[in-house]
Amino acid sequence: MIKVVKFGGSSLASAEQFAKVGKIIHADKERRYVVPSAPGKRNSKDTKVTDMLYACYDAVAEGRSYKKILDKIKERYNEIIDGLDLNLNLDHEFDKIEENFLAKAGRDYAASRGEYLNGIVMANYLGYTYIDSAEVICFDENGNFLADKTDEVLSERLKDLDNAVVPGFYGAKPDGSVKTFSRGGSDITGSIVAKAVHA
Repeated sequence: MIKVVKFGGSSLASAEQFAKVGKIIHADKERRYVVPSAPGKRNSKDTKVTDMLYACYDAVAEGRSYKKILDKIKERYNEIIDGLDLNLNLDHEFDKIEENFLAKAGRDYAASRGEYLNGIVMANYLGYTYIDSAEVICFDENGNFLADKTDEVLSERLKDLDNAVVPGFYGAKPDGSVKTFSRGGSDITGSIVAKAVHA
């Protein structure tokens, strides 16, 4: 049997939580495909990464100072990476994100980066293949989800992979621009992946 596992934001809020998730995945070799959310709150006073990304993007769009918010987001990921003792550096990814924010890539793009980055961390941690959801979850130019096309593309992409990490919550339109599902959309991604691999 093949199993797809999806982990929400609070399950992936810190290195300690990541380690727990790693144990859960490795406890059953049938858990082969992983759908992560963005890091959530570590405590009641904390801010979810997705909300920080929205705030950062809005600051850029309105011409306000955004560097402090961006640094806080970097800090969250670096804490997880350092806590897990990973040989991973996301500086290049953050440079690209900043560049795209300044180029007004849109709020959907901004919101999706939490899952995108967490997927990279998760794949590195587990030693699984990373698949960017923008390449396999398809929407039409009006932002409507294309179920059949997605199933075809994703099935093809996963068929020869024993394990993979596919970030939740987003996909892309034909022009490559990122489109998100509504908040909580990582659950939808989980079911899409499950269908594609006949889990």
